[in-house]
Amino acid sequence: MKIIFNRQLLINTVAPLMCAVAPKGTNPVTEYIQISATSEKGIVLTTYDLEKGVRTSADGEIEREGCYCVNANKLFQTLKVMESEEVSVEVGENLETTIRSGRSLYRMQALNGEDFPILPTVRTGSGFEVSSAKLKTMISKISYAMGINDQRPVLNGAFFKISNGQLMTVACDSFKLAKCVCRTEIRNLSEGDADYQYIIPQKTVSELFRMLPDGEDDTVVFNLSHKNMVCSFNGLTFYSRLIEGEYIDFDRIIIKNHKISVIVDRGQLLAALDRAAVVTEEKVPGSTRTPLKFTVEGSVLKLNAVSSVGVSYEELEVEHTGDDIVISFNNRNLIDSVKSCSGEKIRIELSTPLYSINIIPLNPGEGNEDVFFMMPIRTKN
Repeated sequence: MKIIFNRQLLINTVAPLMCAVAPKGTNPVTEYIQISATSEKGIVLTTYDLEKGVRTSADGEIEREGCYCVNANKLFQTLKVMESEEVSVEVGENLETTIRSGRSLYRMQALNGEDFPILPTVRTGSGFEVSSAKLKTMISKISYAMGINDQRPVLNGAFFKISNGQLMTVACDSFKLAKCVCRTEIRNLSEGDADYQYIIPQKTVSELFRMLPDGEDDTVVFNLSHKNMVCSFNGLTFYSRLIEGEYIDFDRIIIKNHKISVIVDRGQLLAALDRAAVVTEEKVPGSTRTPLKFTVEGSVLKLNAVSSVGVSYEELEVEHTGDDIVISFNNRNLIDSVKSCSGEKIRIELSTPLYSINIIPLNPGEGNEDVFFMMPIRTKN
C-alpha cells in the first residue's frame, strides 16, 4: 500500500479519530488506526477502542492499494513534526511502514488490516435525524451531572428520549440531576412516530459534544440497535456501545410541591457564587471542601462561606415566597447548575435544609421544562 496525502489535511482528518484510540497496554490492535485504500471506496480511516469508534474518508492519491493498521499516536505525532506539505505513507510486504515528507523519513511496524476489530453493525433506517446545534446545546446543559464510576451503570452516562417532536436528555449522579427538554424538528428514519430511549456512556457524550458541528443547518443522523449507536455528521461516522438497563425514575425523584420559592437574577447569583469559590474551592489538607451557607430572609439572599483561608459574604435582592430558610450546598455543584440555566432569572424551589432543591430557568414564552436538581449538604448546625 502506498498513499500520498497533503500533510495538513491528513492531520485534520486524523485528529477526530484519536478519541477512539485505546490507551497503551489495553488491547494492542486498538492502539492502531486502520487505513484502507481501494479504487472502489477510496481511502477510509478507522479507530475503535471496543467501546466507541470513528470512521471517515480522506483525500489522497492511491499509488498502491491495501489495508493495514498503523500505530495511531506515532502516526499523528510524526505528521505534526514533519515540515513538507506532502507526505507519503507506504507499507511493504514485511509490514514495515515508511512515512516520508520532504527530506524527513520515519519507519514503524504495521499490522494486517484484517487484525483490526470489526465495528458493530446497525441497520440503517432505524433511527432519527436532529439538529446538531440543538443537540449540542442540550448536552452542554446536562453533561456536568453525569455519573463517573457510579455503582449503578445506568448513571454513568446520559439518558435520551425522543417522542412526538420532543428531545429530552437527563443526567444524574448521587448528588445532582439535570433534565433538559427541547421541542424541535425530528425526522424519523423508520415507519411510524419517532419514539426512542437509550443511554449513551459518559465518555461518548463528551467526545460527541466536542466533535458536533455548531451550525443551525447541520444535522446529525442516528441509527440505533439494542446495544449500539451509530451517528453520522460532517463526513464522520461515530460508533458507540449503549449502556443496557432501565434508567432511574427521575420524575419521581424531583419534588413537585416545594413550599419555598426564590426568584433571583441569574447573572448576579452566578457572579456571587464565583466570588465565594475563592473560599469554597480552596483545598486544605485533611479537611473536606467548605460548604456554602445559603440563607433566605425576607427579600434578601445571603451567601456565606468560612474556611481557614478566609471568609466570603454576599447579599442579593430576591423575590421570596414561603418561610425563611438556612441551607448549605456544595458551591461547585451550585455553580454548574446555575450556569446550565438560560434566561435572565431563575427560580429556586426549596422545602427544608435536608430536602433536595430545584433550579428552574425562567424564560418568557417557553415551557420552562428544564430542571436542575441538587442535594444539600448536612452541617453540624
